[in-house]
Amino acid sequence: MNKKLKWRCIFWICGIVVMLFSLWPLDQKIRQGLDLRGGMYLVIEVDKTNLTEENSKDAIDRVLEVIRNRIDQFGVEEPSILRQGTDRIVIQLPQIDEEGIKRAMSIIQTTAFLEFRLVNDDPKLLEEAARGRIPLNYELLPLMEKGTNRESADGLLVRKRPVLTGEDLVDATVEFNQGSFNEVAIGFELNRRGGKKFAVSTRENVGTRLAIVLDGKIVSAPVIREEIPGGRGQISGDFTIDEAKDLAIALRAGALPAPITVVESRTVGATLGKDSIQKGLRSGLIGMLLVIIFIAVYYRLSGLIAILALSVNIIIVFGTLAMIGAVLTLPGIAGIILTIGMAVDANVLIFERIREELRSHKSVRVAIQTGYDKALVTILDANVTTLIASGILYHFGSGPIRGFAITLSIGIAASMLTAIYGTKVIFDLVIMKKPNLQKLSI
Repeated sequence: MNKKLKWRCIFWICGIVVMLFSLWPLDQKIRQGLDLRGGMYLVIEVDKTNLTEENSKDAIDRVLEVIRNRIDQFGVEEPSILRQGTDRIVIQLPQIDEEGIKRAMSIIQTTAFLEFRLVNDDPKLLEEAARGRIPLNYELLPLMEKGTNRESADGLLVRKRPVLTGEDLVDATVEFNQGSFNEVAIGFELNRRGGKKFAVSTRENVGTRLAIVLDGKIVSAPVIREEIPGGRGQISGDFTIDEAKDLAIALRAGALPAPITVVESRTVGATLGKDSIQKGLRSGLIGMLLVIIFIAVYYRLSGLIAILALSVNIIIVFGTLAMIGAVLTLPGIAGIILTIGMAVDANVLIFERIREELRSHKSVRVAIQTGYDKALVTILDANVTTLIASGILYHFGSGPIRGFAITLSIGIAASMLTAIYGTKVIFDLVIMKKPNLQKLSI
């Protein structure tokens, strides 16, 4: 065995072993695709009533972008978020349980309009405001009761003009307030402009309460003890960890530019999805079996080499999906089935080229080498074109389309490796063992 072929064999065997070891979480991933969780189907409508003509033109697109950012950070596998008509959005979230559906609904419906407003604690003004005589440039807003998540009977009198809004927010994370027995809070970070405004306002209003207003309700109103430089602060309140996480997601994604109304909401059971996945797997196995029978009958012993390469191809695809933590879904199964066809197509091109060379009375060694050389350009052209198309699908597509594109891309890359490199190694081993081979079963 020459040195080049030896290293090819070692590389090939090591690659197969690595992929086989990576398959250990595959059963869990398949079960995740077949588990008893269903999904959510939601149709929302954007209310453009109070928007200006200029803002209403792209309101639906901005709402779509904000919701997509929120769902992406929430971490749902392959969500589908599509525009319907001029003012509706259809949201489909697969593989989430009942608790996940409640959280997703909360994240989607939260406006997440954040404001920082100065509080006026003058008792006389508060008394007048309670009677309905609110001073000019002030507003009476409800204060959320700590520990009950309800509005208190008495609100706070705050200035209408906010010190700062969520537009200057660049990040929001869950934190624990060490000074309040590890109370869950939301830490925020402002951009440079917001940080300067926040520092100036806190410096000029030391001793005054600063109300943190979220969607028209006061979450907390701490007293400004000193100037707060650097653009960092904390929103305290009676949050659970999940509530804090969801609110941080909504704040990071930005406020909705227009109110939304849920037009239709339903929970999709897992039975139909489970049945569809099982049928998809069954169809993929039947399709692969038919391809194997055809290849074995038509190309005989050489067909068995192609079948071996196809099997390794499928192992690589599933192994890679398991390594990257992908969930097996219907679009993914479709990509695998298409991969089987593309992999066999490459072997068909190579074998037909080898047959042509054998008909011209060339030796088996020369026919194999020439066949691979001539088919290489055609195979690369077809597969690279498909990879480009998959890249476009991934870039512009939504969740299910992206899942299909990822699976197809992995399959195409694996098929080029197995059909061109893998089968060539096997043929080289056969020729090395039988250098005077006069006839090839193909």
